Amino acid sequence: MNEIKIVGVVGAGQMGAGIAQVLCVAGHATLLFDANPEALRLGMSSIHQRLNQAVDKGKLAADVRDSAKQNLTQANSLSELSSCDLVIEAIIEQFDVKASIFKQLDAILPPTSLLASNTSSISITRMAATTSRPDKFMGAHFMNPVPVMNLVELIRGLQTSDETYQRVQALCTSIKKTTVLALDGPGFIVNRILCPMINEAIFLVQEGVAAIDIDNAMKLGTNHPMGPLTLADFVGLDTLLYILQLFHRELGEDKYRPCPLLVKYVDAGWFGKKSGRGFYTY
Repeated sequence: MNEIKIVGVVGAGQMGAGIAQVLCVAGHATLLFDANPEALRLGMSSIHQRLNQAVDKGKLAADVRDSAKQNLTQANSLSELSSCDLVIEAIIEQFDVKASIFKQLDAILPPTSLLASNTSSISITRMAATTSRPDKFMGAHFMNPVPVMNLVELIRGLQTSDETYQRVQALCTSIKKTTVLALDGPGFIVNRILCPMINEAIFLVQEGVAAIDIDNAMKLGTNHPMGPLTLADFVGLDTLLYILQLFHRELGEDKYRPCPLLVKYVDAGWFGKKSGRGFYTY
């Protein structure tokens, strides 16, 4: 089984930059690309800043930081990823946009290279079928924030080969992540459980319970480190709504129906922390 040495990451937002950071710290040659030059600049800058902060706090040795920075390369075009053993996609949760990227990658990568998606909800089998290498395609869903959270959900599509799964799992082990194997269904494991829980908390807000009381109850009553509404604001209420709508559409059960209050917040542009207002003001 060939070791994955060179990894490309498409998407330099919070998730993509986090994935690139843990890869380069672990010693992998890492190329980060984003179609938006400003997003790419900010992504690279955020990685360097976090690495420096980790050294300042005594959580990372200076020589490890320096090596990590040398391992990380800014890719200014998708074609610069042509030498990668694996490319991980971490862009917007829209099938058509992801499929377009995978078709382009499929055309420029060697036949032996692997493809993975960091999707939190879209069918791996369906995305794999858009490429000429469905056996070399799988899901690798990292948790946010990537440098802090230890879990990666691995998802095999119907076509994913044993070798592909084993190689990606070995990569995750090399970057000190714990993996679980999820079914290729809406939301996999974490979001399948988490999103309906947050949705139920929003129903309670709609019925008149204060957000802070809901969050405190869940933190103190179930030992959650963060309340569901605070978490929703960090995830993004627009993202949460998209996932719930997907669950409702694909699973067809009323328990996944998005709370009307969530729909109103998204319509108002109250997406949570990233917009300055959600269930709390930032």
